[in-house]
Parts: sequence; C-alpha cells; structure tokens
Amino acid sequence: NCIFFRFYYLKLYLQLIMSIDFIYNTDFKLNNEDELSQWIERFCNAEQFKIDSLVFAFFNDEELKELNIKYLNHNYYTDVISFDRSLDEEISGDIAISIDRVSENANKFAATFEEELRRVMVHGVLHFMGYKDETQEEQSVIRSMEDLALAMFHVKQ
Repeated sequence: NCIFFRFYYLKLYLQLIMSIDFIYNTDFKLNNEDELSQWIERFCNAEQFKIDSLVFAFFNDEELKELNIKYLNHNYYTDVISFDRSLDEEISGDIAISIDRVSENANKFAATFEEELRRVMVHGVLHFMGYKDETQEEQSVIRSMEDLALAMFHVKQ
C-alpha cells in the first residue's frame, strides 16, 4: 500500500515539473498563456505524447531571420523555427516565432492573428512529434494535423 502512494505522489510531482514557458523578445505579449498551455497539453496527450519542456519564444522578423541564418543557414524570413530535443514520446524543445510573419500571414490567409498564431505554435509542436513539411504530401499531412489541433482549441475540457 505504501508503494502505491509513493508512485502516486511521484506521478503528481512529474506532472508538476512538465513545463510550457513563454519568452517575449518583442513588445508582444500573450494574454491567455494558461489557455494555450492547456490546449497544447490536451493535443499532445491525445496524440500519445507528454510534454517535458516546451518554450515558445516570440521575436520580430529580423531577429528570427538572424536565427534562421545562424542555426539553419537559411537567409530568409520565416514564421517559425523549431529546435527539437524530444525523445520518443517526450516532447522537449524551443519554438521561435516571428510575430511579424504571423501577422502578415494572418492577413494573407484571411485568418485572425490569434488563429494564425495557434497554427504556428502547434506546427512547431508537430515537428517535435516527427511530422515533416518538406514535400507536398508531408505538407498536406501536417496541415490536416494543424486543423485537428485547432479544432481542439475550441473544445473546453
């Protein structure tokens, strides 16, 4: 009986150390961090993944382009860069997001800024789950997974 309680408390402790953090390198600031964290966690759990450590860092275009050049040798603007440290079904990594690109893409795709931001956030998480977007077929699959995750955002638990 005592062993059961030790494992129970260990499980509770491990759930507490799971973290989703937000870092702001611009004037932008989320006003719903808890809601977004819960959504990302629900989506990951539904896909049989657990979050170990996940950081969303927000930048402007120029700063994210600098990261793109430095770490990926890509000399162009992008909306998201994922730095994956995941192991098996344990998600761990950093997701760098350009607020400027998100805003521009929201206009381009006739989406709200918030919806486009959620799409970019979950896109980074999907890379940690092993999804790629290099071919047309991979892009189609990751897009459908984004849509699935976005639909989950509106379902309250």
